[in-house]
Amino acid sequence: MDNKELIQQFYTSFAKGDANGMVGCYADDVVFEDPAFGTLHSERAKNMWRMLVNPNITLMFNNVWAEGDKGGAHWEATYIFSKTGNQVVNKIDAQFKFKDGKIIYHKDHFNFWKWSRQALGISGLLLGWTPLLKNKVRQTALAKLDSFKP
Repeated sequence: MDNKELIQQFYTSFAKGDANGMVGCYADDVVFEDPAFGTLHSERAKNMWRMLVNPNITLMFNNVWAEGDKGGAHWEATYIFSKTGNQVVNKIDAQFKFKDGKIIYHKDHFNFWKWSRQALGISGLLLGWTPLLKNKVRQTALAKLDSFKP
């Protein structure tokens, strides 16, 4: 399987709610980064997907590309944010690095303020651009990840 197919398999698994299919695309020592969780390594990165993936997420992806050991994609997830019950449509650009047929680095970039306005409502609108709210969201996400049992 080439690297473009690996990205497609990752997101196809995501769209099916198959977290194990997703983490099977990752190397054992994968590094993941995004605005909500910060930087995660190895099993923590894999457990994040195990925790987040569920059949109630609608996922679309496109613009998949790979050249050499780098690649990328655009994806959009639509879901209900459990803490508030608000619907979120998160638009994300992903970057990847590959080694030996696996993803070794995955960085998701999205507009945190736009996400927080949808997920958190008025507090996200007023404070979503501040480091204070971003740090609070990250602390909450990491605490939930640390208590998650796959």
